[in-house]
Order: sequence, then C-alpha cells, then structure tokens
Amino acid sequence: MWVRARKASDWDAFAPHLERLLELKREAAEHLGYEDHPYDALLDLYEPGARKDRLEGLFGELKAGILPLLRRIAPGGAAEDRSAPLRGYFDETKQEEFGRAVLTDLGYDWSRGRQDRVVHAFCIDLGGPQDVRITTRFDPRRVDTALFTSIHEAGHAMYEQGVSPRYARSPLAGGVSMGVHESQSRLWENLVGRSRAFWEHYYPLLREAFPGSPLEKTDLEAFYRAINEVRPSTIRIDADELTYNLHVLLRFELEVAMIEGRLGVSEIPEAWDAKVEEYLGVRPEDAGEGALQDIHWASGLFGYFPSYSVGNVLSAQFFEAALRAHPEIPEEIREGRFETLRGWLTENVYRHGRRYDPDELVERATGRPLDAAPYLGYLEEKFGALYG
Repeated sequence: MWVRARKASDWDAFAPHLERLLELKREAAEHLGYEDHPYDALLDLYEPGARKDRLEGLFGELKAGILPLLRRIAPGGAAEDRSAPLRGYFDETKQEEFGRAVLTDLGYDWSRGRQDRVVHAFCIDLGGPQDVRITTRFDPRRVDTALFTSIHEAGHAMYEQGVSPRYARSPLAGGVSMGVHESQSRLWENLVGRSRAFWEHYYPLLREAFPGSPLEKTDLEAFYRAINEVRPSTIRIDADELTYNLHVLLRFELEVAMIEGRLGVSEIPEAWDAKVEEYLGVRPEDAGEGALQDIHWASGLFGYFPSYSVGNVLSAQFFEAALRAHPEIPEEIREGRFETLRGWLTENVYRHGRRYDPDELVERATGRPLDAAPYLGYLEEKFGALYG
C-alpha cells in the first residue's frame, strides 16, 4: 500500500495502515519494556542502550550547530548550484572499473565479497566475515553517484570483514549497533572520500578515465566544491552532508510525538511539511515528496532513523581519535594509502564485533562517550572554508 500511496501521493490511502502499525509499535514497546519512555524500547532494537532523552540532547546540539551554518550558506533555502562538473555522460562500465579500483585501495577484500547492481544500495553479510557483499546503483548522467554509494557500502563491509574470525557463528559476530555501523560508511564516504586530500590523488585518475567529459575542463578545486555542495532538498536520500541530519531530526521529532499520541496520523503531512520548511527552507510539493518518501514507517521501523545521525557524529569522533594516534593519516590519504587508518579502525572497532556494548566500545576507542563536538567542528571547518 505504501508503494501505491507514494506513487499517487495519497496519504489518506496509507493512513489506516499506519494507524494499525502505530498501535502495534506501542504494544511492542510495552512487551519489550522500558524505564522512562516507550520510545526507548524501540530505540534499543537498533541502538542498544540509547534513550530518547539523550538523543534529544544530541539533536539539540546538532540543530544549534548546523542551522546557523546552513543559514549563512543558503539563506532562505537557496544556494549556488556547483554540480555542473558532475553532470554529463559517464560510461557505466568505466564507472564500475574506477570504483572497484578505489575500493581495492581502501581495503575491501574481494576474495570475501563481491559487488552487484541494485536500485537501492545495501551491504549484506551472508556468512560472517568470509562473505560480505555490497551493491551499488549507477547513473550514467552523474559521475559521483555510483562511486560514493560504493564507498559508503564498502565502509559497512570492511567493518563486517574486520570482525575477529573467533566470533564467527556466535552472538558476538557482526556490528554492535546501527549507529556504529553507519559511522563506518560515513567515515569512509565523507571524511575520507569527500576530502580534498583524497582527490589530490584520485582526481587525475578520474579525469583520465573519462576523456572528453566535463571533468576535462574542471580543475580540482571546482570538482571538490561540486562533490561537497550544500543544496537544501526535500528528499533525505539526496541530502548533502551538512543538511542530512536535519532530515533525521524532523523524523525523530515526529516519531516521538506519534508514539506518545500527541500527533495524529491525519496531522503528519502538515507537521512534516512545516518542519521541512522550518529546518531546510524548502517545502515538499506533495505527500510523495514529503511524509510518504521513506519506506521505514511502512516497514514498522520506528526508532531506526536516529542511527543515521549517531553514525554521522561517531564518524568524526572515531576519525579524530585515529588522527591523534596517527597524525600521518592525512598525508597517506593524499598518497592513496589507507592501511594505517583501516588498521586503527580494525584494532579499535572492527575486530571486537559485539563484544562490548556501543557506549563501551566508543569510550574504549576514543576515550570519551558519544560527543557531537568533533563532528560539529568538522562541519564548521569544512563548510566554513568551502563557502567563505
């Protein structure tokens, strides 16, 4: 029904089903149990130990740091379009060859995995660390879609491949939480893959792979600005690095209100549109572009969305800790070498699997609990420089 409702932008067709799902989720929370809030029981399925009150504090910090920066970059929701160098015709076979070479350099082990094509990309573990497969989606009209999708999924896969073989076929195998898992895809995609140092090495190779494309007339700085442009959007999966967490924030706020019964299902589209306009300065044209755009609620995945932002925050916290231990990492990235960074992550995150709960793993690896400061500092430094 969600598929049909989204296509027709018909919220009323989907609403009765969401009403029933909400009843079931409230019932599930009571069966699962909680101390302070029913939403805590749902969060715990994806982020063991996470609590609504703690996440509200985290999102408050993110909102206070990101919104003023976004207002300076894109007043009124508008920003300069810098994406022209990324658009044109880019042969899919050459995109695939280039992407595979990059993933090999990053450390994805092809002897224990493979890559296939899908409409919506994902990573899947089919046999513990010995069989971790990734997928990607190609767009011949853009040079960046498949590459960053592939790097993102490889981040997930390298985590799974790095879990100690001793934990195979046991409850300790696999990633410890959705947030820690997402931190690895975001770390490799954004902090490494969208960095200037990374492209100082790879941009000449990318131009060589696509002769006659717009890249031939685009210097490194223009390309770097294009892959990091800030463009407020109504669609979460198309969101840039700076605005992405605002999409997660509005879903978190709506979910809590729905579970508490403060927000009726019939009120969701208007509440959604108002928050998009408040945070991003744009407004969805219809429900298909608004409250019907994600499959998560139709799948009953309440409590899942916050993991995306937890992952973003942890990506910077882990990266900062790795740089403290190995200040040479940026120079190695500039040379197309990633062994030191991957080695630190394997030693401090990957190999432990589920041996520690998320909070303990983060403290052991970084010396402190989940902390938004490194992430906000990274955003301010990067986008402050990019947009003057």
